Amino acid sequence: MEKLKLRTPDLTVQNIERVAQLFPDCVTEAQDEQGRLTRAIDFDQLRQELSGSIVEGPRERYHLDWPGKREAILTANAPIAKTLRPSREESVDFDTTKNLFIEGDNLDALKLLQETYLGKVKLIYIDPPYNTGEDRIYRDDFAIDVTTFFVRSNQKDEQGNRFVTNSDSNGRFHSDWLTTMYPRLKLARNLLKEDGVIFISIADHETYNLRQICEEVFGSGNFVGTIVWKNVTDNNPTTVATEHEYIQVYARDKASLDAAWKSNVSAIKDRLVAIGEELVREYLDPEKLQEAYSEWFRQNKPYLGPLDRYKYIDGGGVYTGSQSVHNPGREGYRYDVIHPRTGLPCKEPLLGYRFPKSTMDGLLQGGRILFGEDETKIVELKVYARDFVDKLASVIEMDGRSGPYDLKELFPEIKKVFTNPKPVELITRLISFVSRNEDIVLDFFAGSGTTAQAVVELNLSDGCGRKFVMVQAAEPLEPDTDAAKAGFANVAEICKERIRRANAKAKRSFEERNAANQASVQPLLDGEPPKADPNSHIDTGFRVLKIDTSNMRDVYYTPDALPQADLLGQVDNIRPDRTPEDLLFQVLVDEGVDLALPIAKETIFGKTIFFVDGNALAACFDSGVTDELVKEIAKRKPLRAVFRDASYGSDSVKINVDQIFRLLSPETEVRSI
Repeated sequence: MEKLKLRTPDLTVQNIERVAQLFPDCVTEAQDEQGRLTRAIDFDQLRQELSGSIVEGPRERYHLDWPGKREAILTANAPIAKTLRPSREESVDFDTTKNLFIEGDNLDALKLLQETYLGKVKLIYIDPPYNTGEDRIYRDDFAIDVTTFFVRSNQKDEQGNRFVTNSDSNGRFHSDWLTTMYPRLKLARNLLKEDGVIFISIADHETYNLRQICEEVFGSGNFVGTIVWKNVTDNNPTTVATEHEYIQVYARDKASLDAAWKSNVSAIKDRLVAIGEELVREYLDPEKLQEAYSEWFRQNKPYLGPLDRYKYIDGGGVYTGSQSVHNPGREGYRYDVIHPRTGLPCKEPLLGYRFPKSTMDGLLQGGRILFGEDETKIVELKVYARDFVDKLASVIEMDGRSGPYDLKELFPEIKKVFTNPKPVELITRLISFVSRNEDIVLDFFAGSGTTAQAVVELNLSDGCGRKFVMVQAAEPLEPDTDAAKAGFANVAEICKERIRRANAKAKRSFEERNAANQASVQPLLDGEPPKADPNSHIDTGFRVLKIDTSNMRDVYYTPDALPQADLLGQVDNIRPDRTPEDLLFQVLVDEGVDLALPIAKETIFGKTIFFVDGNALAACFDSGVTDELVKEIAKRKPLRAVFRDASYGSDSVKINVDQIFRLLSPETEVRSI
């Protein structure tokens, strides 16, 4: 029941609404006296609308502006004093995996990844909030004084929620969304390789503003294109049926991307052509040839990316059917094309054929026409993989319901796991087109974890070793949702469990395929066991890291603010609840060391020593460090060595550390925390 307002009407608001009906382009957003965002009138624009000549006003320029933009820029640049804490119990293959799952605010995560992944990420895919009036938007705050310079506050709404609903009834509808996306995209760009690319899913509500932000962040010259995903789901209550969403594509450097793009597609095409040539040599019978290829295609589909349509084979190689013989425009040519099996005329395209009969006769003689099972199917042109043009389709038609089906297969016990997850096939198509080998794929709006599943399944198919970095906040679930009733507390828990289940499924498929391959070659080995393939491995693990406050006490950052009476209590500058492994990961973040490198623990002279990737970094945080221990570590010649400031057994040991390393390992960089 709506409550009475018990106050007189706000005539200003009513007047703004009247002006908005006549001149919608004159309505903007501005800050009132209390700094709150509200709807307002652009009087310079209104004067221009009411004048027959150019009205003098502020200097004209083409740019995107909104209340809060300067705040968003400051937010992107402000440092934070936070860290990543490992969670072994929630991880899979923690010590060996190269995949990461980061739990926490994605703005914090992007800042923490700046040093480690600067210029190293090949592909970013994100599916951010669409700003429909129901979506939750992050509120970002930044430090405003010396004592909190490194600390971001945890601002909450009236109910204590970290997220707030961005209702279109307030004056901040677009500004809140822009302020959310701008700093994240700004930081994300830094992580992309020169030939890196970002795919951003978006609907009608903010696609224009998203393009404007991306033009500013990535540069207009780095716009790659807009992909229309026709998902056949009408989400629009108005008279225009909305059956599609968009994927905006931007490059870090378009020229570099184009070169890498062509190289990657050529590699996929070469693989497909090679498979076709091998089968053509092996099978002379056309039916057995097609049967063998169909089986290979069944096992690999849909992970050929832009070439996943090439599902037929003949003596000319692998091919697909194209409707390019149909006339897409005005009335075409009319004639009969006889089906070779039934002897009856095939069904004609609605507007006739594109080519005259003489051209069609030539295509028929050359075996370039593909017939259906009978004359009721319209003929198509054979297009061979060897002639494939290196482009990603601008329109992808894929049932949006397949996303929930993907989740239902992994969570059969839950009726509805997640709202509108993207289909795995959609993401694999994007990833396969631009990434290969050891490329890093990042998704900092991970949601249910579709991108992680796509990466692992794609690796399973083509043998590449792509790595994923997923970021998802522990956003609470509504109590009445099916997932909450099944025991999940937040979105991050769903995401992690999906990755576990999907990866376990991929691992089973990998092992079954290897067993089948070994069984097929065993008879050829005269009883000898087949040799293991050293490259036969798929990474189905992930290392969980959680964003938390710094491991260091406040005195570490602002020693001048510490009262003299508290000095004795601050001898140890590390928080008491932190483990040595917590400290190690803060060092990795600070030093820009890959967070997915293998970590080994050794006990030397009774102390625990961490060795990261062999000798990339050695760290000891135990107390009572002696000269003998330092010498033993120095003999390993690590690139970096880190100790805890309060770890040394005596002042003399602390003084001797630099001298020991200068003597035994002069190339080592020695640090302390």
